[in-house]
Amino acid sequence: MSDNENPVLQLRLVVEAEDYEEAVRFYRDVLGLPEQAAFEGDGDARVTILEAGRATLELANPAQRRMIDEVEVGRPTTPRLRVAFEVRDGEARTSRLVDAGATLVASPRETPWRSLNSRLDAPAGLQITLFEELMTLEERQELEGFGTDAGRRQA
Repeated sequence: MSDNENPVLQLRLVVEAEDYEEAVRFYRDVLGLPEQAAFEGDGDARVTILEAGRATLELANPAQRRMIDEVEVGRPTTPRLRVAFEVRDGEARTSRLVDAGATLVASPRETPWRSLNSRLDAPAGLQITLFEELMTLEERQELEGFGTDAGRRQA
């Protein structure tokens, strides 16, 4: 394996949903995540795998989590785990999810990192952020405080 080859091919977040049908409807039919596969097993065991585009794992320390809550919601609200989806037209997508049963925690607002973020409580007990990027990654990396850990160590 070369140094440039990523040994991890996919990130898959597995969520137990008490109301499985509602969760599938919400995330597949309303949010719009395409169905990749679905499987059934004994005892009514079922799983639906939905594609969510590119996956990243965002690790934040407690101070960062508190800061994100303040920016997105104006108060502490995030559980330890929150799922964020990049979308086009954050305003319209937020409205669509609320109309489909999500609870609005915070309406779309522009963040200091130049994205339009909203916060919702959604099926399967997930708190989610919808974000619409207002700048490219390259443009944001030119802003103060952005970049990579490797880049900060070199500075």
